Amino acid sequence: MKRNVLIIGAGGVAQVVAHKCAQNNDVLGDLHIASRTLPKCEAIIASVNEKGSMKQPGVFRAHAVDATDTDAVAALIRETGVQIVINVGSAFVNMYVLEACIQTGVAYMDTAIHEDPAKICETPPWYGNYEWKRRERCAEAGVTAILGVGFDPGVVNAYAKLAATDYLDTVSSIDIVDINAGSHGRWFSTNFDPEINFREFTGTVYSWQNGAWQSNAMFEVGQEFDLPVVGKQKAYMTGHDEVHSLSANYPDADVRFWMGFGDHYINVFTVLKNLGLLSEQPVKTAEGLEVVPLKVVKAVLPDPASLAPDYVGKTCIGDIVKGTKNGAEAEVFIYNVADHKDAFNETGSQGISYTAGVPPVAAAILIANGTWDVSKMVNVEELDPKPFLTLLNGMGLPTRIKDANGDRPFEG
Repeated sequence: MKRNVLIIGAGGVAQVVAHKCAQNNDVLGDLHIASRTLPKCEAIIASVNEKGSMKQPGVFRAHAVDATDTDAVAALIRETGVQIVINVGSAFVNMYVLEACIQTGVAYMDTAIHEDPAKICETPPWYGNYEWKRRERCAEAGVTAILGVGFDPGVVNAYAKLAATDYLDTVSSIDIVDINAGSHGRWFSTNFDPEINFREFTGTVYSWQNGAWQSNAMFEVGQEFDLPVVGKQKAYMTGHDEVHSLSANYPDADVRFWMGFGDHYINVFTVLKNLGLLSEQPVKTAEGLEVVPLKVVKAVLPDPASLAPDYVGKTCIGDIVKGTKNGAEAEVFIYNVADHKDAFNETGSQGISYTAGVPPVAAAILIANGTWDVSKMVNVEELDPKPFLTLLNGMGLPTRIKDANGDRPFEG
């Protein structure tokens, strides 16, 4: 049984992870959190203590570390004696933290594919450019590495596996739909790190259709979805992490990702992009200062964590999976609805952070008790989804199933 957890990162998602780890410290053991900025880690621990989230008295310590320094991360792992690392730092640090875990023999998980700050939208499959290159080393070292175990990617991968194994005989398409019907009251903001957010949408939109990679421009392909609770919502086909693993594991199915955007977001995004302010390449000002436009935009926008107190409304995220059952065409929608205010009241973070932060803690529990401690690198759809979704039912992210038999809760 593995115990003791190190959380890498100190943003809104890390805050949710910290609260949920604290609520399960009887299973997870000693807790540690580390980022470049020690006061941010200390503030998260203070939040945990203020809300009384620790299930039982125990260790929860803050540390300063540069997550791009593999040796420093490895040293911290050895110093703290942790056996599970939950990486919810920037996607720029994944490969450094993963390498530290391989070197020290501890379990690793993240919530997004690694990104190179100098590159946007690389050749698919994106996992093949980074994490998957460490597959053999993970297996040789007996290291469990669970990739993309947030909500999307993560829970939606488990939804696809559940649909394929329990509700359909064959799968012809997997459409992941992410709708945030909430409002934060700001003139403009992104729901997570602006730099990562904008990088997702400035490159080519890749989807897997007709057995090959297809490319489109952002906001080129859109459609309206009529969903439970949030109703009719316009969403656009977007490039996203889970398409790159699901296409490998379900190559005969079309795999697409759809995200909801309002007209205001699209207008602001388009202006920023057309002005060159979303570029990751440095430019020089008239005064000779070298700046990266995208980082300047990030600096002037609200910190996504600051949105939490005023956020209201709900999210609806799920998989529309089509195929056949008993020789006839069939369709199932597996989904979750989360409430921003409920998330804030429990953890001090908004619903987007909550949906991303709860799943890796559920995965950590499954590693701790041996259920998902597989001693190799995997994506979520390669694991049994039922223990994962059953845990999430009791951790604030219940799953529902909608098909020809009605709309009902997932019961394991």
